[in-house]
Amino acid sequence: MGPRRCSTNNGGNPVKKYRRLVVGLVAGLAAALLPAVPAQAATALPAANFRLKATAYSGLIDDLDAALPNVSVPTVVADGNRAATSCSPAAANRVASFCWNSGDDDVAYWVPQGITTTADAYGEATYEGATAVLVSWYDNGTDGVDRGVRVSFVDYSTPSAPTYRHVLLVEPYTNGSGQASFRAVNLHAGGIFWYGHYLYLAATGTGFRVFDLRHLWQTSTTNGSAIGRQSDGSYQAYGYKYVLPQAFAYNQSTTNGYANIRFSFASLDRTSTPDSVVVGEYANPGAGSRIFRFPIDYTDRMLTESSDGYAKATQAYDVSVQSMQGATSVNGKFYLSTSDGSGNAGDLATFTPGGSVVMHHDVLPVGPEDLSYWPAKGQLWSLTEYAGNRSVFAVRASAY
Repeated sequence: MGPRRCSTNNGGNPVKKYRRLVVGLVAGLAAALLPAVPAQAATALPAANFRLKATAYSGLIDDLDAALPNVSVPTVVADGNRAATSCSPAAANRVASFCWNSGDDDVAYWVPQGITTTADAYGEATYEGATAVLVSWYDNGTDGVDRGVRVSFVDYSTPSAPTYRHVLLVEPYTNGSGQASFRAVNLHAGGIFWYGHYLYLAATGTGFRVFDLRHLWQTSTTNGSAIGRQSDGSYQAYGYKYVLPQAFAYNQSTTNGYANIRFSFASLDRTSTPDSVVVGEYANPGAGSRIFRFPIDYTDRMLTESSDGYAKATQAYDVSVQSMQGATSVNGKFYLSTSDGSGNAGDLATFTPGGSVVMHHDVLPVGPEDLSYWPAKGQLWSLTEYAGNRSVFAVRASAY
């Protein structure tokens, strides 16, 4: 890993921090004065035509468990090697925020996309005693290496001073010598949600990749340019200390001629009965962009299957909102984050089934992405993607 990504500087640029504070205060006040604007109605679609089917659980995980030290989520969360910084992103009704250290704020080849928290994992909002925020990043390959996807494990037990460490996502496979190994996961990582022991990752064209948090492995960090099992028997991960393996996947299909879903982002809804998953589509222009809901089973933490073995959507809507980047639902009301390029504030759209989509313009910072709801706090969490202006923040959901 390059020196910028390994930076542990937590001071940040004081000019940048001051500029963010001023811009955040001014933009937040201006956004609060803007009226919400009704748009077109959300059109219901026949939801059962959209379905997902699970693959088998990877048998290679047992082999890799035997080859590598297995560590717990609290161990990784407590092993932060970076300190977040304080900042004030320009989000109306903001109630919490932090920013990455200077190396992660500025790095061009890693781009943050998805967000989830321990409030998704379990109702008590902790996981084995840890309070954490997880953020997914994809590698765009601009430095000549595609490392796939990493996830930041942020220790949020002290909100005023979060620390974090990046974990590389990997896919187990059998190498040419017949040995269990792993490789990078090459996805956009536009949305994630945490449910029990599973971390679900939106896979744009196919459905979901699912990673098992009971199998976090510690790897060798002696070779920052290698991944998987090496000829000397070591397991490398581009210099990352920990990896999280894919356990299984969900592959999509449709019936009656409907177009496949573009799995651009995803979130968990703990306010529905039963718990459910919200997924949606990025589109620019936005005509025909859709939102879907799938039920999920709290007993096995997997999508709820029908008698034919498919998990089928229970709600589907054509919302035709341009540049959606995230969506979630709270007590039946949908919240959609939308972006407007690298120079304009983001918007938040809301709708309830049977009603019109309402646009709340310029209430989010530039470059908003995925959404996640923290029920006990009543907070909508999100993040921004553009290098040099990245933040993680929460707003009051009840304000919209």
